[in-house]
Amino acid sequence: MRYLFFTNTPAHVHLYKHAVARLEAAGHDVLVLGRDYGVTVPLLSYYELPYRVYGKCGPSKNSLLRNLPSQFATIFREARRFDPDLIFGMGSYAAFAGAVSRTPVVLILDSEPTTFDHLVSRPFATAILTPRAFRKDLGPKHVRFAGFKETAYLHPDVYEPNPHIRELLGLDPDERFAIVRFNAFGSHHDVGHAGFSPTQRRDLISALAAHVTVFVSDESEAMDFDALPARRFALHPGLLHDALAAASLLVADTQTMVTEAALLGTPAIRSNSWVGADDMGNFTDLAAHGLIYNIRAFDDVLNTATALVADESAKDEWAAKRDAYVADNVNLTDLIVAVAEQLGDTTGLDLTADIAPVRPAV
Repeated sequence: MRYLFFTNTPAHVHLYKHAVARLEAAGHDVLVLGRDYGVTVPLLSYYELPYRVYGKCGPSKNSLLRNLPSQFATIFREARRFDPDLIFGMGSYAAFAGAVSRTPVVLILDSEPTTFDHLVSRPFATAILTPRAFRKDLGPKHVRFAGFKETAYLHPDVYEPNPHIRELLGLDPDERFAIVRFNAFGSHHDVGHAGFSPTQRRDLISALAAHVTVFVSDESEAMDFDALPARRFALHPGLLHDALAAASLLVADTQTMVTEAALLGTPAIRSNSWVGADDMGNFTDLAAHGLIYNIRAFDDVLNTATALVADESAKDEWAAKRDAYVADNVNLTDLIVAVAEQLGDTTGLDLTADIAPVRPAV
């Protein structure tokens, strides 16, 4: 069989990396079409995935729109040339590739606000897989699984933290540290949204640095560290999850890393303009289980963050809550491989009965 995967962001590389490796090991032909956005291409190389770059996108909305025509042209050529039997992706790029190559498409979605992407991609999908906490009904092709897209790479069955990460970070064995993650807000799903202001970023780092060592992961790579009591996270991005697993706290105005922290047992605070009554199901579910904080007001972010880093028992408490929460989460890589093998050879598959273990959202 021939499988085509789309990795539009670094998180997509992690989502599919183990499935790609397993399908290749089983003798299938696999191609990953990656977008040059953030550290997507370095991660594709780091994990030695069989990839081609279909286009570039900088950390701005103008860059996204300006590059769309050339990206779709390249996807058209690559999809027709590779001639896949099944395509995996997260939205319109995968749907377009499926349409032009007349190939079934499996979408793995986890963001309810991307309504336009759902509208244009859903008609071309053979199956749509979402976390159980996903709050939209996407029709008869929609199947919910017990977990998150991040359980494809952070499930205990597939992830083991690097025991040498503190040494690689230049830390003492018992030195506590926090990670701060800032969004570039350059993806299509970021349009109209915002996170911390420049002043709030500086105030947050200063407040945390009074208690612990602070590492900053800045998606835009534009932050000036000269006057800040913090270090740039300078290791290869493939080691970021290992650092996150060892951290005492994550504070972020991004999305994915907050879920990753929860699944690694690290206290996490998420603050951006999505937070509110209509927030995404993933984050409300994690908050309901005490694994993350969704906080809109910056003063509340500071108060909660400083309380967490001052509490040396918080890490053990969060690890216990994580263990209880993930006990029934699926290894999503197993599910992706099962879908690939079944949909590659079968028509009229009963998705609910044959593919996805599900349970109602909390």
